[in-house]
Amino acid sequence: MARRVAVIGAGSSGLTCIKCCLEEGLEPVCFESSDDIGGLWRFKEIPEPERSSTYRSLVTNTSKEMMCFSDLPMPAHFPNFMHNSQLLQYLQLYAAHFNLLQHIHFQTTVLSVKQSPDFACSGQWEVLTEDRDGLKKIHIFDAVLVCTGHYTKPVMPLKDFPGFETFKGEYCHSSEYKDPEPYKGKKVVVVGIGNSGADIAVELSRVAKKIYRAYYFPGVSSTGSARGS
Repeated sequence: MARRVAVIGAGSSGLTCIKCCLEEGLEPVCFESSDDIGGLWRFKEIPEPERSSTYRSLVTNTSKEMMCFSDLPMPAHFPNFMHNSQLLQYLQLYAAHFNLLQHIHFQTTVLSVKQSPDFACSGQWEVLTEDRDGLKKIHIFDAVLVCTGHYTKPVMPLKDFPGFETFKGEYCHSSEYKDPEPYKGKKVVVVGIGNSGADIAVELSRVAKKIYRAYYFPGVSSTGSARGS
C-alpha cells in the first residue's frame, strides 16, 4: 500500500508537491481552503482573510524562463514578464497536463496537524479538516507537506508611528490594495521600499495628487516624494 501524504495548499508549491509524490509512488491528498488552485496568483476583488492576495495590475519581476517549472515550459506566446492572470493560467495548464486536480479537495480547510497517538512507532500524523458544509474529519497520513505560503499575515507596525491614533485619513496594507482609482486626487504615503511599495507608488503617481515614499526601518526614518502627473 502506498504511503499517504497530506499536501496543504494548491498553489505553485502544492501542485509540484502533488506531482513529485506521484512520481515517487506515494498517494498525495491535497487540501485547498479556496475553490480553485493558484494561491497567491488568483486575483480577488476583495481580499480573503488568511489568504495571500495580489493587485490587479501586478506583473512578475522574474522572467518566464526563470519562473517556469523544468518539466513544463511556459507557452511560447506568453511575454517574458507576465501579468498575474497569465501565471495563473500557466498553473492551470500545469495541473491539467499532469492530471493533478483529481488529488485536490477544494473548500476544505486544515484545522490542525498533530502526531498520532502511536507516532513513536508509526510516524504517522492526524490531520483534522473541515469542508464547505462544516463537516469535520480526521485523516491519518504518513507525511505532511505544508504549502501555504508565507504572505498570509500582513505586518502593520502602527505602534511604531507616534500620533497614529489621531490620524483621520484612510490606511491599508498593500495586501488590501487592488487598483489606484480610490486614491485619485489624494495625497498618499507609501510605507516600504520593497517591490510592492515601489510598484504601487509608481501606479498611484499617475492618479494621486502627490505621493510620498517612506522608508521604514525600526528606529530609522527618512522620506521622499514624487509629484503625480
